[in-house]
Amino acid sequence: MAKQRVAGSRPAGAYSPGIIAEGRFVYVSGQGPERDGIVVGETTGEQTQIALENVASVLAEAGATPADVVRCGVFLASMADFAEMNSVYAEFFDDPLPARTTVGAGLAGFKVEIDCVAVLPEHG
Repeated sequence: MAKQRVAGSRPAGAYSPGIIAEGRFVYVSGQGPERDGIVVGETTGEQTQIALENVASVLAEAGATPADVVRCGVFLASMADFAEMNSVYAEFFDDPLPARTTVGAGLAGFKVEIDCVAVLPEHG
């Protein structure tokens, strides 16, 4: 099978939390600061931490860890919050850090959303 769904928090829209493609690539859909459908955290830093924990949860379901992430996309409701997001993000990933793009975006009721691509470790 070329692609396989990965479990995670139940999406509000028509998408999977994650997909494993070609057996090794894990594509994690944008994860926001939600727990059981409720936005958690007041500050951008708090919301970034929750979003990254949600990313880690989807990765774990796929058999990966944040160390396996090769690319992230970060979407901020306000680019003025970049430094606050970046300080939390920098603590989440170890070197070598994933490639990253950060853009300002109109988000639905929260301050940050993060997606990523990871490569599953080889099991030999």
